[in-house]
Amino acid sequence: MIMVKYNRVAVGGTFDKFHYGHRKLISTAFEIGEHVEIGVTSNVFASKKGDVDSCDTRMGNLNEFLSQIHDNFHISRLDDPYGPTIHDEDYDAIVVSEETEPNAIKINEIRAEKGMKPLDIVVVSFVLADDGIPISSTRIRQGKINQKGELIK
Repeated sequence: MIMVKYNRVAVGGTFDKFHYGHRKLISTAFEIGEHVEIGVTSNVFASKKGDVDSCDTRMGNLNEFLSQIHDNFHISRLDDPYGPTIHDEDYDAIVVSEETEPNAIKINEIRAEKGMKPLDIVVVSFVLADDGIPISSTRIRQGKINQKGELIK
């Protein structure tokens, strides 16, 4: 378990078909952060991934889930892979999946160019489905697995 507590932590994603991988990512952010800023990809940005629920739906689902557990978060819309982390000095860390770690590295490069302090990058490993393949929204949309990673027969 990670013991470091940061004041302000960023985490972002599409969060379509909110699944156990998303839960692990967000739970990690709350474990290490006093305040968690959650970016949800906009409809235009998310459309690159295929047929996803609307941004409002995805943000609403997240808010409904999290507001039962936490009160120290803010959800906003993301129009690019970097969000406010490249403009706002006050972030301390970013939580990413193995898949999105390159975005966090790029964020730190942009921050360095602007004379901002780098973010600590916390990488969360994939949650595997019952077949040993990572749980993903794409696989859920394809009807191969459910949000828990259980195979659909």
